[in-house]
Amino acid sequence: MRSDQDNKSVQEIASKLRKIRLKKGMKQVDVADKAGLNSNYYARVERGEAIPTVVTLKKILTALKVKSSEVLTF
Repeated sequence: MRSDQDNKSVQEIASKLRKIRLKKGMKQVDVADKAGLNSNYYARVERGEAIPTVVTLKKILTALKVKSSEVLTF
């Protein structure tokens, strides 16, 4: 079970991913395709329902063309 702090961190990352995607004018399916992910899984990541592995997060960041420091601020 995740702690409240962990839940907050997951939601912050999810929110940042969504904001970046929208700012770039991309759809969830666009990011998922570029990252080689299932679009339903990526949607769950953006909602904070799924926690990607480091490897998967790297694929998402590459698809969005952003540095990890823009999303991971801890």
